[in-house]
Amino acid sequence: MDIKVAELKERLDKGEALNFYDVREEHEYEEDNLGATLIPLAELPDHLDELEPLKDEEIIVHCRSGARSGKAQAFLEAQGFTNVRNVIGGILAYRELEEEV
Repeated sequence: MDIKVAELKERLDKGEALNFYDVREEHEYEEDNLGATLIPLAELPDHLDELEPLKDEEIIVHCRSGARSGKAQAFLEAQGFTNVRNVIGGILAYRELEEEV
């Protein structure tokens, strides 16, 4: 199940507490981020223990364009996570949406 940037922006603007993860690399995160917790895609397997309590909760993952977060979504689902949502278009689509508003 994916999430559109408009829904994500609305929820972030409301200050909603989200299980929100950025799977880009650290240098990308330092350049621009949405306030998500950084776990680079390659390091995701090393963080399964800390994510385990969220197995049945909504987890939102994003990257630059949606490709890496799609891989993160598939990986987490294969590990038994039941509600992982990929941000369609990633941070690029999110920033584009902000420019339109």
